Amino acid sequence: MEKNNGQILVIDDDKDILLTTKIILKKHFKRIKLENDPSSIMKYLDDDIFDVILLDMNFAAGATSGKEGLLWLKKILSKNSDAIVVMMTAYGDIDLAVKAMKEGAIDFIVKPWDNKKLVATVVSAFKFSQSKKMIEHLKVKQRTLSKDIDQPFTEMIGVSDAMKNVFLTIEKVAKTDANILILGENGTGKELVARALHRKSNRANQIFINIDLGAISESLFESELFGHVKGAFTDAKESRAGRFEIASGGTLFLDEIGNLTLPLQSKLLSVIQNREVIRIGSNKNIPIDIRLICATNIPATELKNEINFRQDLLYRINTVEIEIPPLRERIKDIPYLSEHFLKIFAKKYHKENKKISKDAIKKLSKYHWTGNIRELQHVVERAVIMSETPVLKPTDFLLRDIDIKGMTNSNLNLEKIELKAIKKALLKNKGNLSKTAKELGLGRTTLYRKMNKYGL
Repeated sequence: MEKNNGQILVIDDDKDILLTTKIILKKHFKRIKLENDPSSIMKYLDDDIFDVILLDMNFAAGATSGKEGLLWLKKILSKNSDAIVVMMTAYGDIDLAVKAMKEGAIDFIVKPWDNKKLVATVVSAFKFSQSKKMIEHLKVKQRTLSKDIDQPFTEMIGVSDAMKNVFLTIEKVAKTDANILILGENGTGKELVARALHRKSNRANQIFINIDLGAISESLFESELFGHVKGAFTDAKESRAGRFEIASGGTLFLDEIGNLTLPLQSKLLSVIQNREVIRIGSNKNIPIDIRLICATNIPATELKNEINFRQDLLYRINTVEIEIPPLRERIKDIPYLSEHFLKIFAKKYHKENKKISKDAIKKLSKYHWTGNIRELQHVVERAVIMSETPVLKPTDFLLRDIDIKGMTNSNLNLEKIELKAIKKALLKNKGNLSKTAKELGLGRTTLYRKMNKYGL
């Protein structure tokens, strides 16, 4: 029989009981320490970590009140609130045992004990100890993982008035559980805002789940979001929780919600209204508790067109709207963002001490940025990789020529610039819409909409 890799501390003033306990438990545990003087407990706790502590209720000769045991139990738990303590008493006083468990002991055993009962009690306590440690380990991993994932989003950079308004709104609504709808073009940082809302919320220590609805096919929508039971469909080889279940207690971020078809919108509305999900193949209602944040690149005016988007769903998801301005409307932020990305990529590619020249900043500030912050990030990254000089010059930043060359006050109409960009990208990519959308930093849905707008 393989022994548990655990450490047990037994404290009793009767040396015969200590020896007997060791003989019985050593068949099941690798390390057992014995102590007959309770005043040594604190030293043991300072020097070592124990999975289970067996503690006698009475130490003084003739004592039966259990006061000493309760006193040492409190001291142990004050030293280590996670300690797993099993009380031992020779008198079977149930009231005393209940009192000990109210004070924090997890179980008790009556002397003289049945050997099997002793082993079962200690093994059960050991398993409970391992479970607590595993849960704490997972929590630490989750906090670390969330911190790592959030690393690029720890600072929302902006000094422009438009971004100051965004920051103010985040501060006002973050602590509430109000459903938030984030509006903005692709690349403006909608996920960044969602994470900021979560990080500043009362659910900050809970999970943040991000779902790109535009990347989930209609056939997988219910399974991904609501889960399924084993055998619910051909490939359902095991039961699986959906994203709503997994996110319960935390924040659920639904990106590109404007891409959902009307039937899927109806299913989503039902879950949001009832605050419960039913896995595919089951009839069991599973309650959920989430903070819902949604985002889309579709303008609010188009969302309010009930032909494409259910208005009852819109009312549910946009208790508060936060609109992220495109980069071209926050020119003041470009120097700060550029320096931010420069630091990140200079460190990543081991090219520290690089700087951006004033002329380069001027060039970046005049650019239209159809791909917004995401495009700026890529442009700075490329410049860092390709440049071999310590100062990045205007020529180090490769920009699409539609913006700067040949622009005068008479041809700065944004729609004309946008139309020209789309035509040029379509021509370059030979009509391939996926490649064109990627080239322009747009989603396919947004590209379709703009092409219809301009009659292309």
